[in-house]
Amino acid sequence: MRPMTTRIIAHLDMDAFFASLEEVATPGFKDKPIAVGADPEEGRGRGVVSTANYKARAYGIHSALPISTAWRISQTEKAKGNPEVIFVTTNFEMYEKASENVFNIIKKYSGEVEPASIDEFYFDLSFAKTFSKAEKTCKKIKAEIRKKEKVTCSIGIGPNKLVAKIAAGINKPDGILAILPKKVESFLDPLPIRKIPGIGPKTADIFYNGNVQTIKDLKKFSKEELIETLGKCGEDIYYKSRGVDDSLIVQDREVKSIGEQITFEQDTLQALFLIGEFEKIRRNVFKRFRESGFDCFKTITIVVRFADFETKTSSKSFKKEIKVEDNKIFEIETLKLILPFLDQRSNPRGKLIRLIGVRIENLEKVE
Repeated sequence: MRPMTTRIIAHLDMDAFFASLEEVATPGFKDKPIAVGADPEEGRGRGVVSTANYKARAYGIHSALPISTAWRISQTEKAKGNPEVIFVTTNFEMYEKASENVFNIIKKYSGEVEPASIDEFYFDLSFAKTFSKAEKTCKKIKAEIRKKEKVTCSIGIGPNKLVAKIAAGINKPDGILAILPKKVESFLDPLPIRKIPGIGPKTADIFYNGNVQTIKDLKKFSKEELIETLGKCGEDIYYKSRGVDDSLIVQDREVKSIGEQITFEQDTLQALFLIGEFEKIRRNVFKRFRESGFDCFKTITIVVRFADFETKTSSKSFKKEIKVEDNKIFEIETLKLILPFLDQRSNPRGKLIRLIGVRIENLEKVE
């Protein structure tokens, strides 16, 4: 029998990625609090914050915070004599290019790389054989990213993806932390339960009510008890709380979908306005598809968010692919999906609409 090889997995998380790139692109932003996202429109903006740098986070501004709230926080800090937050609208073309560059840097050091998102990557360093050698490799990756992209990242190293991801978030920004297999339990036990991927605010509240605060507290529950309390995901949390994760590195850099959405300044049900705005994002999505290198796609999905924040989607898949020359077909099919939300068919109560979006999925290349 061959001896078992210890898995050594790293998780790289870019530090305040969008905001950091904006600082690099505009030297005048250096050392200023920055929030990337929708236009705040002096507190009237209706979108959210995508990313905030660490100076803005010190004010309490974070991703998914309503942009109007972020603006009010900024004005409060300004009144105290602190620097006002610089609000920057998103530039995904720049972010995607930088993400690709980071991916290519990691790829030079590891043959197995999984992009988990635009600013997070898993990669296998088992070939290094020891955690100390893996850490040296990660330091080289960090140095190259800093030199070429002028931004920082944090890296966690562990015996699996779960431990590596949690470790990456401990010493941010610009940190590195390696957790050896024999140290996994002592590393996880004192951490708050929210550190476990899959435990969100609602699930956490269930445990908080029982005075379960740390991962060590969580381990007092049997697998059966967690399944009874949480359903199917209870088993997953049982193993995660013990640092067990057998998931593999998924090497798939292919684009999964292309989409856009727009949040309106005022909730509305004016059909002409909605169709006009929908047509703008529909054209842009199809333009991006033509430039993507893909030849066709099979699924269209539209998203509608009402004024009360109820969100609905409607999708259609096609046996015959929609190709780059089929713009007219795309126009007709997207209209068929969106129009029912403008009348009683899919909006019987006549609720005003806050956001609309369109997305194409199941993209393919013809060999």
